[in-house]
Amino acid sequence: MPPITPMVRNLLIINVLVFFASDRLFPVQQFALHDIRSEYFRPYQFVTHIFMHGGIGHLFSNMFSLFIFGPLLERYWGEKRFLTFYLITGLGASLLYSVVRYYEISQVMEAANLFLQNPDPIDFKRLLETAGLDTRSLEAFLVDFYRNPTNTQMIAEAKAFAQKMSESMLDNPMLGASGAVFGILMAFGFLFPNTELMLLFFPIPIKAKYFVFLYGAYELYAGFQRNPGDNVAHFAHLGGMLFAYILLKIWQRNSKNFY
Repeated sequence: MPPITPMVRNLLIINVLVFFASDRLFPVQQFALHDIRSEYFRPYQFVTHIFMHGGIGHLFSNMFSLFIFGPLLERYWGEKRFLTFYLITGLGASLLYSVVRYYEISQVMEAANLFLQNPDPIDFKRLLETAGLDTRSLEAFLVDFYRNPTNTQMIAEAKAFAQKMSESMLDNPMLGASGAVFGILMAFGFLFPNTELMLLFFPIPIKAKYFVFLYGAYELYAGFQRNPGDNVAHFAHLGGMLFAYILLKIWQRNSKNFY
């Protein structure tokens, strides 16, 4: 494997340092990306969230991909252009995710308001489905609520749950370098399409262009499918790939600045 390049090394160091200092110096509430309607939202979060991660597994997967695919792109472009690409795709990912998330939360808040105005078991279940929650843990409550739709205690509990859920979604932030990393994957497949990759979970050689296409197709499917309990920001991944493709095409038109 070729030696690691300077900018990739710096990004790895920054991400690891921020991760281990996040509790004291970089609290999630302050630096992760919140919905613009949240009281915790700050404009600089569109950039700072790129350097934060929610767990060691999240950090490792992103940094491993950066370590594997980043150096070749940095040698191809140079340090400054690589960093520019990394930041633009990370920012683009957060913009697309924020738009989609704004719509999703608006749908949930509308469903919650309808339920609070007319607390009905059917509307309560519709609210849970709109929010994409796994209702298995609430099955017993839902059955009792259906049987006793006028029970004041159950209505109060359902209202409290709906209110808390809406506030929680509004204040639930996004964090991680995944958007920028997916931008790097797109660039690798775009610039080196016939390079054969050997993946740990798919032990058969696959060309980079097919890997990127299949990965993108999966993210698109998962983003619209919205399986209950899925907390992955699929549209952030797609945003990173989309902005990467746009940026690559722009640079390609101006060959003097492409690399």
